[in-house]
Amino acid sequence: MRPNPLWSRRDVLRTTGLASLGLAAVSCAEEPESPGEGADAAAESPSPAFTEPTTRLSGSLSILMWSHFVPSHDEWFDQFTREWGEQTGVSVTVDHIDVAGVPARIAAELSAGQGHDLMQYIAPLAQFEPSVLDLADVTEEADNRYGEQLEICRKSSFNPTTGKFYAFGPGWVPDPGNFRRTMWEPVGFPDGPRTWDELLEGGSEIMATQGVQLGIGMSQEIDSNMAGRALMWSFGASIQDENENVVLDSPETVAAVDYMVRLFQGAMTDEVFSWNAASNNQGLVAGQLSYILNSISAYRTSQETNPDIAGDTLFVPALEGPATALAAQHVMYNWIIPQHAANPDAAKEFLLHYTANLESAAYHSKLYDFPAWSGLVPNLKAWLEDDPFGSEPANKLAFLADATEWATNIGHPGPANTAEGEVFGLPIIPNMFARAARGEVNPEQSVADATAEVEAIFAKWRARGLIGGGG
Repeated sequence: MRPNPLWSRRDVLRTTGLASLGLAAVSCAEEPESPGEGADAAAESPSPAFTEPTTRLSGSLSILMWSHFVPSHDEWFDQFTREWGEQTGVSVTVDHIDVAGVPARIAAELSAGQGHDLMQYIAPLAQFEPSVLDLADVTEEADNRYGEQLEICRKSSFNPTTGKFYAFGPGWVPDPGNFRRTMWEPVGFPDGPRTWDELLEGGSEIMATQGVQLGIGMSQEIDSNMAGRALMWSFGASIQDENENVVLDSPETVAAVDYMVRLFQGAMTDEVFSWNAASNNQGLVAGQLSYILNSISAYRTSQETNPDIAGDTLFVPALEGPATALAAQHVMYNWIIPQHAANPDAAKEFLLHYTANLESAAYHSKLYDFPAWSGLVPNLKAWLEDDPFGSEPANKLAFLADATEWATNIGHPGPANTAEGEVFGLPIIPNMFARAARGEVNPEQSVADATAEVEAIFAKWRARGLIGGGG
């Protein structure tokens, strides 16, 4: 195993040796410049921090990651990586690909034993644990520098059975409800739906009187997977319990599926069975949907392309069900270093440098990205209360400051283990809802069918000693 190149907390604050590189050291605890107010704020962003690595880096570093839903993030990231490469002597290349293609690309490279040194996805990659490096050293170093990592991020990157950090989780994204005010006011919900019952009541009336459906997908894509889990959790259902035992086949899951049948019949069309990850965004921006469960990316798009829609779009937290109000994080960043990586030292140093600059990532994603260490973005709450990117009203996004109260991890109430990772990578849960919604089977049978698939996956990983439970 290579020597750990990571700095101690004392080393991070050290400035010795930076003069030889002609660089100014910036403490990671230093608060970046505030972005200011109003439209002019977009030109003022946090200045990057740079600390010299403990060892002189060299060689190349290749990064594979998704094409961010907020394009300004990728423009910032590409420049950010170039500057880091120039400062450290590493030749960095970044390949952005469509989010839907990332898991298959990662799987192919891991199978071939060659490809990128550093890979990123927006959901837990636990299923690839056997083929990646343990990133406990990177996570522990970040904890030493910045305090305790958010639990939802830790549960989405750490396997308690093996004690391995199969990924590094520096950030996440909330998943609120987005609704059109002018559509919900006439049906008696000017502040939008706050419960699943209100979504059914109001959404069905909007469909009947205004001819506009709402958008909860039941297709083979990531948003449908997250929406289905949010509905299940709110009804008291889950795929596994906190001890990693399969508990999908339950009256609570059947009730959630029965609810989805009624929601589809009253407020949706067959389109939701064939959506891709961008469909609900596009539908909201085009004025064709009354409600979606999504991040703020569609709203940011509409601010540029359809300001009237942007002004009419408001948000609500996770919807309350019979049991609780929970939603999966919309995005959970997982960075992995494959065993075949040619330059793992540079990859780890880059991850720590990126983490030190999460304030810049949050700002250039237009407040889409949230940090796993809250102190790293001290301006986040102020930005949400007075959006530097022109929300009307300016505090439209302020409710997101409390998003950790209603957000949870894939795998809740347990961790995002290898079995949950594989289940999430497949359309098992969306198909469970879709079969019943289309009338192919009743809710009980659809749940039973899904449970059989899930139990086989859990049994496979349990036999390999990579998940607990089974008692």
